[in-house]
Amino acid sequence: MKTRLAARALLAAITGILLSYTASAAPVKWSGPVAPRFVVVPNDSPGHIAPRVERVPHLTQWNGSFKDRNGARVSFVMVGTDPNTTNLSTTVPLVVIPIRMVYGATNGNMTFSVKTDTLPNGHTVLGQILSSPIFKSIINFRSGGQSMGTTQYIDAYQRGNFFSAVQNHGGYHVLLGKATILPTLRIDVSSSQGFVATNPFGAIPVGLMDINAFDAQLQAYISSHAGDIRPNVLPLFLTDNIYLTDNGCCIGGYHSANGGNPGGQTYSYASFITEVGSFAQDVSALSHEIGEWMDDPFVNNLVNCSDPILNGFLENGDPLESFPNFGGFPYRAGGFTYNLQDLVYLPFFGASRATSVSRLLSFNKLEKNLCSGQ
Repeated sequence: MKTRLAARALLAAITGILLSYTASAAPVKWSGPVAPRFVVVPNDSPGHIAPRVERVPHLTQWNGSFKDRNGARVSFVMVGTDPNTTNLSTTVPLVVIPIRMVYGATNGNMTFSVKTDTLPNGHTVLGQILSSPIFKSIINFRSGGQSMGTTQYIDAYQRGNFFSAVQNHGGYHVLLGKATILPTLRIDVSSSQGFVATNPFGAIPVGLMDINAFDAQLQAYISSHAGDIRPNVLPLFLTDNIYLTDNGCCIGGYHSANGGNPGGQTYSYASFITEVGSFAQDVSALSHEIGEWMDDPFVNNLVNCSDPILNGFLENGDPLESFPNFGGFPYRAGGFTYNLQDLVYLPFFGASRATSVSRLLSFNKLEKNLCSGQ
């Protein structure tokens, strides 16, 4: 679900396999509205300070457009180079910021640490994330009966998105580089900002936190790590078993930018929910957010869709979050089952169906209809 908040950014949660926690207390039950949600935070939200002009280079990006079914010209900015005119492989530098969420005696007495919490297979949550098909080229992805290559999931998606061009440009890729792990961000959650509750989609304890207070912590971190976090780099913030709230639960992730294109600083956040079958289980929220970052990095690509979930944005993950398994498809790799969310192709927003592989509306064929308004 896409909600545009003029003054904030939202996000929340993922997966599901019980892990080890530091401390414990009986979680309470969330009593407010519950819905699986993803959001974007506008690039000019309060506290979002654009990088200085001299901070170069910019994120690798290209400008494109299409004429929708109403005859209107839709312009966009995406990560990488133009697949219609180049046969290049782009690798975006990546920094990962593990987050340690600490709840005190008055709001749950628990700590959630993506860097040190472990899964039943003995792997840390962070290690399992970094071994996933989001970052590793370990699966030969197929869409519409066509091979997209053994590559990262979001690259495979983008190759299917522009298959009419990519089939003649076999060297075209947009990849994430090897992650550099930055110092852990510790967030001490006050009782006014959130608390530990029983997972609304399951039974394990999860931490809740107001998205505005959460995003303020991310902004402070970005400002204090300017040497590592630059416009050409994607900073990725990660939590485990955390949902963000905004007058309701639950937000599984979001992406945003400080400033617009071409020189703004993009960033993304996702949670890894360890309980199988939950909203945002394992890397499903992460696949959602990286996919949306790829196709709307500065949160300013607008489309002519009246769907309230989209709020006018070219967000390729939001239309599928209400499908079974929250739009996720299981992929087995390295002894672990990862759930990767399906993503819609440009024809969903009104572009020519000849653009995408096999004229599909989404990578895994979930979507059968155009967005409302097209």
